[in-house]
Amino acid sequence: MTRIRVGIGGWTYEPWRETFYPPKLPAARELSHASRQVTAIEVNGTYYSTMTAKSFERWFAETPDDFMFSLKANRFATNRRVLAEAGESIGRFVNSGLARLEHKLGPLLWQFADSKKFDPVDFEAFLKLLPEDVEGRKLRHVLDVRNDSFMVPEFLALARKYRMAVVFTDSPKFPSFANLTADFVYLRLMNAQSDVPTGYAPEVLASFAACAKVWAGGGEPSGLPLVAGDAGAPASASRDVFMFMINGAKERAPAAAMGVIAALGA
Repeated sequence: MTRIRVGIGGWTYEPWRETFYPPKLPAARELSHASRQVTAIEVNGTYYSTMTAKSFERWFAETPDDFMFSLKANRFATNRRVLAEAGESIGRFVNSGLARLEHKLGPLLWQFADSKKFDPVDFEAFLKLLPEDVEGRKLRHVLDVRNDSFMVPEFLALARKYRMAVVFTDSPKFPSFANLTADFVYLRLMNAQSDVPTGYAPEVLASFAACAKVWAGGGEPSGLPLVAGDAGAPASASRDVFMFMINGAKERAPAAAMGVIAALGA
C-alpha cells in the first residue's frame, strides 16, 4: 500500500523537552512517544557511529507496527575522495544489523559533502556498490547531493538507472530540484522558522501535504524547481512519499510534521 510518511530527524533533542515531549517524560520513552506522533524518523546517529543489531531490535520493539525508520549511511562511506573505494565501509554499515528493523526499515540516505562534485565515472562506480537487499530484505537508496554540479541530466539519468531517489529540499543552501528518479519520493525540509509555532505557516504545511498527495498518486506537482533538459521519470501509478522536517528551527520540527499529518487527513 502506498504510504505518505511524515517525520522528524532523530528523537533526542533537549529543546523538545519543552516543545514536544510531555513534562517529566523519561528519556527512555522518548522514541515511544515520538513514534506515536509522527509516522517516520530519519536517524542521524548512524551517520556518526556504527549501531549494533540490539539497537535496531530495541527500536523495532518500541515503535508501532506501521512505523518506519530511514537511516543515514555512515559518513565513512560517502566522505571520501574516491567513492569507488567505499565498498568496505558500505558493507560494514549495511551489515550492522539493519535487517533487525524488519518491515520498519525505510530508505537508506547517502549524504555527500557540499564540496563533493559530480564525477560521472566515480559516482556510478559508487552506485554499483550499493546492495539491492540485506538478509533477503529489499533496500531503497536515496542520494543527498549538496553541490550544484549535480544539477545536470547526467546525474539524474544515473540515479534513474539504479532506481535511486534524489533528495528534494527547500533549503537555499543546497541544490533544490524535484526531478523524480525512483518509485518513491524523499523530502528533507529545512527552512522552518523559530518565530512560527508550527515552523511553517499553516498554508505552507497544507501545500506540502498537497504535493505529497500528488506524488503518491503517481503525478508530479507543478511549480517545483526542475533540472532543465532531464528526460523525466517513467510513468507510475503510485509512489511512496517520505517527508522529514530536518534542521532549520529544529525545535519546531515535530509541530511542523504533525501539521502536515493533520493537513493530509483534512
